Amino acid sequence: MGGNVYIYIVVMSLVSFAVRVLPLTLIRGQIKSVFVRSFLHYVPYVTLAVMTFPAIVEATQLPAAGVLALGVGALLAWRGAGLLPVAACCCLTVLAAEGILL
Repeated sequence: MGGNVYIYIVVMSLVSFAVRVLPLTLIRGQIKSVFVRSFLHYVPYVTLAVMTFPAIVEATQLPAAGVLALGVGALLAWRGAGLLPVAACCCLTVLAAEGILL
């Protein structure tokens, strides 16, 4: 990677600034579109999911154990289990899957 590091910092700063300032300057008033409002409502959840799901699979020794734990966790959460039981069952699922498969 050659070049001046200060140019990279300035470009990164301008892009970060533009991402924060453009919505404030371009969107005046309340957003009335139901589609846009629902889209903006789910953006933080999608961003968190995109960062979390690959880490779940890659955090284990075997990706299959991570996928299995993800399925168990999703099923338990879908059925209304709390965070602690879901996390404990996912950990036990990974432990059992890696014990069997390794």
